[in-house]
Amino acid sequence: MAKPLDTISMPVSLPFTLSLVGLLIAALSFVAGVSTAANFSQFLLTVMAGAGLAIAFAYALISLFDSARPAMIVSALLGCAIGLALGSAGAAVLGIILGVIAARLVFWVHYRQYRRGLPTYLTSNQVLWHYGFRSICGAIFIFLITPILVVLPLSFNAEDFFTFTPEMLRFDPEGYSLKHYRDFFTNNEWQRSFKNSLIIAPIATIISVSLGTLAAIGLSQSHVPFRRAIMAMLISPMIVPLIISATGMFFFYASIGNWLEGSLGFNKTFVGYIKVILAHAVLGIPFVIITVTATLVGFDRSLTRAAANMGANPVTTFFKVQMPLILPGVISGGLFAFITSFDEVVVVLFVGSASQKTLPWQMFIGLREQISPTILAVATILVVISVCLLTTLELLRRRSERLRGMTPS
Repeated sequence: MAKPLDTISMPVSLPFTLSLVGLLIAALSFVAGVSTAANFSQFLLTVMAGAGLAIAFAYALISLFDSARPAMIVSALLGCAIGLALGSAGAAVLGIILGVIAARLVFWVHYRQYRRGLPTYLTSNQVLWHYGFRSICGAIFIFLITPILVVLPLSFNAEDFFTFTPEMLRFDPEGYSLKHYRDFFTNNEWQRSFKNSLIIAPIATIISVSLGTLAAIGLSQSHVPFRRAIMAMLISPMIVPLIISATGMFFFYASIGNWLEGSLGFNKTFVGYIKVILAHAVLGIPFVIITVTATLVGFDRSLTRAAANMGANPVTTFFKVQMPLILPGVISGGLFAFITSFDEVVVVLFVGSASQKTLPWQMFIGLREQISPTILAVATILVVISVCLLTTLELLRRRSERLRGMTPS
């Protein structure tokens, strides 16, 4: 059984601890210097100052304390004092958190806590690779997620700026406001575009799921000729550059729209909705085909043959036997199709008109013409919606694996 942090009595050498802590903080200072330094001299000063302060801080903690708990308390108080000196309660809270993390990191390194939970036979290089690999993965994750995380606090900016104000940096409550969200829910232009997205995306998703599921089931049959060629054609909207697809859809659906208006007498606005919905359905079908096809890989064909032997017709077999087992894949494809339609802007610019202005289109106009900070609030709402949908997608993926026996229940 591993010993508690405060009772481990075999620390590593002090130079090793100081060097490792200095390198870790130097890496963080490197990121800070890249984003804030005006020239190379300031960048180099930021990195060296960060590493030097970290080494001095670690040396002081190790020299003054024999265990982590009092060191974390003192470090938290120091961080709180620095935050209060900056004149902000939010900075004080942040200082407490960073102080606790910094002290825990120092003692985590110095008292070999990094080996807890690892096999005892691992060499130093293997331990280094263990944490190095996780650090690389974490850095990639931070690189991908940081642009999204920056938008979230900016959407609560009390000023009409796209940058952090001094009040926000001081965590001053007066620097934050919900006015951009109020503007989104009260502005007629934003609400009309939002309603258009809620009309177009669900209908396009239903069409994508219906056609994509049938296509995937058909292509899963071994007797279908030219399956690979047909599959390549059906998923081509996912591969072909979107601007090329949008241009082709413009000419194709323009002819269909003229026929619907001239021959059948449909309203121009209604025809516009039809064109946008069909175009978005085309973009969503490849996602449904891929997810349903992946689900059908583990499907037991003997179940459908058994249902046929019991007298069930193909429609009954599909809805009673096949559909319940592939439903997670169908819903996953539908979620992908919905996200694709809800976030798409290029095709709707070519195919639609002002009456079919969707939420991404309105955001594009807000960036190009108005520079409206409401875009930040809308972006935050879309991020929350996407996170909820992707969470649902992951839950459905795990359920699908359990149904197919790939993971234990």
